[in-house]
Amino acid sequence: MADPHSPSYYAATVNDTTRYPALEGTIKADVCVVGGGFSGIATALSLAEKGRRVVLLEANRIGWGASGRNGGQCIAGISGEAEIERQLGAAGAKLVRDIRYRGHEIIKDRIARYGIDCDWKDGWMEAAARPKHMDKLRAYYEERVNDGEGDHHELIEPGEFRSVLDTSIYCGGIVDRNSGHLHPLNLCLGEARAARSLGVEIFEDSRVLEMSGGAKPFARTARGRVEADSIVLGGDTSHEFERGRLWGLQFPTGSYVIATEPLSDNLARSINPRDLAICDSNIVLDYFRLSGDRRMLFGGRCNYSNRDPRDITATMKARLDEIFPQLTDKKVDFTWSGRIGIVLNRVPAIGRLEPNLYYMQGYCGHGVNATHIAGEIVADAICGTTERFDLFDSIRHWQLPVGRWAGNQLLALGMLYYRLKDKL
Repeated sequence: MADPHSPSYYAATVNDTTRYPALEGTIKADVCVVGGGFSGIATALSLAEKGRRVVLLEANRIGWGASGRNGGQCIAGISGEAEIERQLGAAGAKLVRDIRYRGHEIIKDRIARYGIDCDWKDGWMEAAARPKHMDKLRAYYEERVNDGEGDHHELIEPGEFRSVLDTSIYCGGIVDRNSGHLHPLNLCLGEARAARSLGVEIFEDSRVLEMSGGAKPFARTARGRVEADSIVLGGDTSHEFERGRLWGLQFPTGSYVIATEPLSDNLARSINPRDLAICDSNIVLDYFRLSGDRRMLFGGRCNYSNRDPRDITATMKARLDEIFPQLTDKKVDFTWSGRIGIVLNRVPAIGRLEPNLYYMQGYCGHGVNATHIAGEIVADAICGTTERFDLFDSIRHWQLPVGRWAGNQLLALGMLYYRLKDKL
């Protein structure tokens, strides 16, 4: 049986309870998409908009994984931009510029076109956790101005900061008014509903046990089989399919979120008057925002070894209270966790495992925006436009020749260095 959604604030406030059947028997399609999170749903919807017949298979429920339980922050760009430019030169720099807000454009267009209610709000800020971090934020601001993006970026110097966020723990920041935040599970479910309206056949409780992208591509479940011209692995599709270019590429990292009881309108406005989503500038960062009903959603404390804290609620609430002592007496209504897909060079992995077998994964915490970019890139490639896909497919990734457990311990050891840097 399919696992239910995590016991999160998002699962408790879904506005679409549609259940999709399990696959039974053999069906044919132009494309079979494996995975019912943002990667899979965004790809399926892009393909359906291009007139392709699509079947989507999800092992549990639509939005079950990271897509339905993340921080809900839609941040400009993708992770690993400097590495893309380093490897690809001028072509990489152009690619980074061209796609910086492409995910936002896709999401906002779909919200409007398909009537998706997911609490979209404009405004995001990176907050400087240390005084020295402001130098990088000032340099980044100048880059954005030079790229013609100064109209929606705002540099917040230390003396101005408390007018934007009422805490003494940060040392300034940079606001991006074109980025924003939303209810990710309602977005994912809304896009699935839109895909189905265009003819996409969606199946839940349909874990793929075998697949091939050779001369006769197929995906097989316990009770059915899809025969298609192309197969797409959308997101983290577990160990069974980690082979070749995917072996030792991605490692899951624990991240944790709490949601407080609803705050009064006055308290919410006093703490976060612009209703921004916030990430701090540490490598191992905190992220937080207000929900549509004014709860503080606070996440972070990433654990690269995947050893969860003994008491997630207590650990997260203690950190929240450091940042906002005003919330010390507010109780926590929801606590949940999930896994962020980390690749070592931080560049999302988009490519082919074999002819007609595509993959996309490893968004390193920037998945809301990046999944929609990746979905469009792969859909375009399947339909014959391969320029952006070929650039991503050519990027060299680092792979650890070990299993996931050992890889996570090595990753945790490496990240210990950055934790110490953050503290110092």
